[in-house]
Amino acid sequence: MKKPFNSKLFFFILATLFGVILSLPTFLQTQGPKIILGLDLQGGLNLLLGVKSEEAIKVRYATLASALNHYSIEEQILLDKLVVGEDNLSFELLDSNEKSKIDKYLSQQEGLEIVEKDLQYTLALSANEKINLENFAIEQAIGNIRNRLDQFGLSEPSVIKQGSDTILVQLPGIKTQEEEQRALDLISKGGHLQMMAVDEARNARVATMSEREAQSYGDVILPFINNPQQTILLKAIPILDGSMLTDARAAYDNNGQPIINFTLNSQGGKIFADFSGKNVGNRMAVVLDGKVYSAPVIRERIGGGSGQISGGFSVSEASDIAIALRSGALPAPIFLLEKRSVGPSLGADSIRASLIALISGAVLVILFMVFYYGIAGVIANLAMVVNILLVVAVMALFGATLTLPGMAGIILTVGMAVDANVIINERIREGFRAGENFIKSMENGYMNASRAIFDSNLTSLIAAVLLYVFGTGAIKGFAITMSIGIIASVITAIVGTHGIFRFLQNSIMKSGNYALWFGYKQQVYKRKL
Repeated sequence: MKKPFNSKLFFFILATLFGVILSLPTFLQTQGPKIILGLDLQGGLNLLLGVKSEEAIKVRYATLASALNHYSIEEQILLDKLVVGEDNLSFELLDSNEKSKIDKYLSQQEGLEIVEKDLQYTLALSANEKINLENFAIEQAIGNIRNRLDQFGLSEPSVIKQGSDTILVQLPGIKTQEEEQRALDLISKGGHLQMMAVDEARNARVATMSEREAQSYGDVILPFINNPQQTILLKAIPILDGSMLTDARAAYDNNGQPIINFTLNSQGGKIFADFSGKNVGNRMAVVLDGKVYSAPVIRERIGGGSGQISGGFSVSEASDIAIALRSGALPAPIFLLEKRSVGPSLGADSIRASLIALISGAVLVILFMVFYYGIAGVIANLAMVVNILLVVAVMALFGATLTLPGMAGIILTVGMAVDANVIINERIREGFRAGENFIKSMENGYMNASRAIFDSNLTSLIAAVLLYVFGTGAIKGFAITMSIGIIASVITAIVGTHGIFRFLQNSIMKSGNYALWFGYKQQVYKRKL
C-alpha cells in the first residue's frame, strides 16, 4: 500500500499556492503583479498611421553628405559645391590627385550608383536600395514608436504593421484629452537632432533672402522654436546628426529651467570637438526636427562628447523630447490616417458580459461534473479552479495583457480543464466494470488516459503556438491564454487529481461505495480484494 501523502499531491499544493498568491492582486486590485487590461476592456486610443517612406531617401542623402563632408575634412580633400538634390548628391573634386581616395571611400558605400565626369561626381541610390530604405523606414518606425511608448509609461501599447505601408497603434489606458494629445505628439515627433554651422558671412541678410538663394549658397533657412518669425541661415550639410547620439535625459539648468542633456558616441564626440575647436567665435545651431532651439557662440573647444538643448521647455516637453531622442529618430515622417477613441464604458460592458459567460459556464460545468461523477467530479472541479488561478497567475507574473479574445480563451479553458478528468474517470470506471479494485483501476486509468490527454493537448498547444506566431493583436491574446490553460490543465488534471486520489485511496477502498465516489448512477461495482 502506497503512502497517502505523495509527491504529486505536494506539487499540486505548491501549484495551488502559486496560483492563489499571484492571482490575488488581480482579483483584489492590490499591490503586486497584475494582469493588464487591453484596449477593448479598459478603453484607450486606436490609431492608424501612414509613413512617408519616400522621405527616408532624402534623409539618406543628407546623412551621406554629412559623412562625406567629414571624411573630406579629415583627409584634407578639397571638395566644392557639395549639394543634396531631390534625388541625388553632387559635388566637385578640386584636386585630381585625391581621386583615388574619394573613389575608394565611395566604393565602400552600399547601394550607390556613381557617375563621374571631369571630377564632377553625381551619386544616386540604386532602385533596390530605395525599396530597401522604404521598407526599412516602416520597420524602424514601428520599433522607434514602440520604444517611445514603452518609455512614456503606457501599459502594454500595441504597435504592429498593418498591410504593406501602415502602422496600427493601440494605447490602452488613454482616458483624457491631455493624455491623448501628449501621446500623439510623442508618436509623431521626428526626433531628428542636428548640429549645424551658422553661415556667418550671409546670415545678416537672412530676413530678405529667398529659399532658392539660400540653396545656391549651399545653405538652408530655419526658424527658431520659440519665435517662428525669427530665422537663421545655416549650412545645409550638418556637422553631425542624431545617429551619433547615445543618450538624452531631461534635466534642469542653473536657473531651474528644464533642459535636455545629450551624449554622443566616440565618432560624434570627435566631430563635435574638432568642429568647435576650429570655429571658436562662430555659432553652432542645435536643430531638432527642422526647428532651431539655440545657436550659441562657441567660446572654446568642446570635448567630452556631450551637450545640452534649451528652449523654454515645460517639464513634460523636455521629458518627451528626451524620450524621442533616446529611442531614435523616425526615419520618415508619419501622418494620421484614422483615430478612434474607445471609451472605458465599452470595456466595463465587455468585462461584465465576459464574466457572466465565464461564471455561467463554470457553474454549468461544476454541476454537470458533480451530478455525473460524484466526489470525483468535485475533485475535477477543484482542479478546474486551480487551473484558472494558474492562468491568471502566470499572465500576471509576466504582465500580460488581457483582451476580449483572451477572456474567450479563459472561458474555453474551463471546459478543457475538466475534459482530461472526464477521460480519466471513464477509464477508472472501465476498471471497476472489469472487476479491478480501486488502486489498480486508478493507476491503469491514469496510465491509459494520459496518452490520449497528452496527444490532444499537444495538438491544441501546437495550434495555439502557430496562432501566436502568425496571428496579430487580438489573436495573440487568445493564443496566450489558451496556451497557458493547456499547460495548466496537464498539471492540474493529470498530476493534481492523481495525487489527490492517491491521498484518498484508503478512504475510497474502505467505503467501497464507488457509485458515490465516481458516478451518480447507482451502478454496483464489486470490489476485487
